[in-house]
Amino acid sequence: MNKNFYITTPIYYPSGKPHMGHAYSSIIADIFARFKRLQNYNVFFLTGTDEHGQKIQKEAKKNNKDPKHFCDELSETFRSLTKTLNLTNDDFLRTTEKRHHRSVIEIWNRLVKSGDIYLDKYCGWYSVSDEAYYDEDEIEEKDGKKFCIASGSTVEWVEEESYFFKLSVWADKLLKFYKENKNFVLPTSRKNEVIKFVEKGLKDLSISRTSFTWGIPVPNNTKHVIYVWLDALSNYLSALDFPDTNSKKYKNFWPADVHIIGKDILRFHAIFWPAFLLAAKLPLPKRVFGHGWILSNEKKMSKSLGNILDPIEIINNYGVDQLRYYLVKEVSLGNDGSISMNNLKKCINNDLANNYGNLCQRVFSFIKKNCENKIPYNSNLNEKDKKLLDNLKDNLPKLINMMNNQELNEYIKMVVNFSFEANKYFNDSEPWAVKKLDQKRMNAILFTIMQQIKNISILLSPIIPDAAGKVLHAMNIEEKDISIEKIKNDKIFDHKKNLNDLEILFTKIDNDN
Repeated sequence: MNKNFYITTPIYYPSGKPHMGHAYSSIIADIFARFKRLQNYNVFFLTGTDEHGQKIQKEAKKNNKDPKHFCDELSETFRSLTKTLNLTNDDFLRTTEKRHHRSVIEIWNRLVKSGDIYLDKYCGWYSVSDEAYYDEDEIEEKDGKKFCIASGSTVEWVEEESYFFKLSVWADKLLKFYKENKNFVLPTSRKNEVIKFVEKGLKDLSISRTSFTWGIPVPNNTKHVIYVWLDALSNYLSALDFPDTNSKKYKNFWPADVHIIGKDILRFHAIFWPAFLLAAKLPLPKRVFGHGWILSNEKKMSKSLGNILDPIEIINNYGVDQLRYYLVKEVSLGNDGSISMNNLKKCINNDLANNYGNLCQRVFSFIKKNCENKIPYNSNLNEKDKKLLDNLKDNLPKLINMMNNQELNEYIKMVVNFSFEANKYFNDSEPWAVKKLDQKRMNAILFTIMQQIKNISILLSPIIPDAAGKVLHAMNIEEKDISIEKIKNDKIFDHKKNLNDLEILFTKIDNDN
């Protein structure tokens, strides 16, 4: 069985500071990467910045900076975000790097060799903001201006010499590929969108521009720069030492297991990217998962509405685990999801402070006072104890399947429910009362609840790594024992060691805060 796993975020466009959409994509990808590591997979997790194109050149000029210097500054804010969000990415790639340049040129040359590139003239509607071309039926007019219906960005009529990729000839092969690989695009609603678009017929794609210079020059015709999306998508290969297909990275990790992207760039990843790869005679990624938009109080975030929620500000006020948990619990992965500060506070209080956090604090405190701060030995678990532990273990295959299919919300729901059940078990078992009557029974209760806290903490560690890590450390659980397999192991506690101090994991938030 292949124990390698390659996951990517979108390659972010640094024309402004990172926002909640960037945070959401990155957190999701990080959760899946962490979970695969719990399964003892060799994981490669990539993120980075897409730094070429007309929009960057315009913004740099507006700020009286050369494009590279402008990108250096903005890219650093995205690199910094990886630390702020507690991401475990293995690489951060910038499209201005030499390794990426080599990769793009190789793909371009392969497309030329396959006969899929030709020189002609382009005319059509172009969005600088989206770095994308749109058909007439994708455009609407408001107040004398043309806009893309899907993104709301302004478009302008462009006429210029351009190299074209023969996208049209790949339609049937793409449809065949989708049919044979039913889970290539998820969720199903996104897959249906892609298929419908391809079935309408594909037009050849303009893949170079002459109206600006900030990009990778076309080989043998440097008045053209390579279309930013052909350039950007190649990053997924650049990070694996491509064009060196004999490199260990490339052999281990290509094709990618999952590209995590926003639905607004689905077309590029699910249609253009596979077509480029087919033409270049390279393997296609296994899955493209298109998540929805993050809305603020049911509306798309915008400066004009004043409803933009800054992830950095939320983390500074409430904590990174809190934001990670809330985003993936509150938003159904694959759909648009509305978030609000009120709901964030409720979620922190109900799920984290009152449920998981409270359970851990109560149990650790009780053991410290009543068991010389050591986890009691297993002593004759009864049916009630075994039922609690077995329920979680029996559901492990289901939980693994959920994560393998990016059913993140179902996974969280089940794990949180285990935490609620553990709280109920502890309350109903009343070890404080049993202590007076039967010390061995009290020990069995405490051993059981600590096993369950250990198991829940392992399952939560991809989502709230800081808090779950503190709990596992307090139990003296070694790094090698933090795995899905070790959930089935009841013998990893060191009963001779004192528990480490466990600080308060989540502070309850007052309504007026």
